[in-house]
Amino acid sequence: MSAPFEERSGVVPCGTPWGRWYQTLEEVFIEVQVPPGTRAKDVRCSLQSRHIALSVQGREVLQGKLFDSTITDEGTWTLEDRKLIRIVLMKTNRDAGNCWTSLLENEYAADPWVQDQMQRKLTLERFQRENPGFDFSGAEISGNYSKGGPDFSSLEK
Repeated sequence: MSAPFEERSGVVPCGTPWGRWYQTLEEVFIEVQVPPGTRAKDVRCSLQSRHIALSVQGREVLQGKLFDSTITDEGTWTLEDRKLIRIVLMKTNRDAGNCWTSLLENEYAADPWVQDQMQRKLTLERFQRENPGFDFSGAEISGNYSKGGPDFSSLEK
């Protein structure tokens, strides 16, 4: 079985003071660097449909209203190697045109170049799903790719 598209094509990360975040068509990934030796009992993480709160060792790291809604029951967090917290949120709207421009409503926005690259990647990921026999992982996209690119669904096959 081949690797999922996002693994083959790489990620387009948006750097933050605490780590980074990136997205696929279906998910938003948050990676938070924490002090080495951090234990799970030192972590408090609340994941709701439109809100996130994360504190480590009693210190608030991340809190606010998410850019868009997520499926609460499918959000998870893990502590990896006692130095990285990885949070995975499942987007409610999984359309290529739903490219989050920031993690929270008014914070951690992707700069314009990163936002452009994120949108290109989501559009290519959409093309990959619509055409599973082709490998778009190394493809370049130009032209109208904003809001998920052109809609070919009405064309005859």
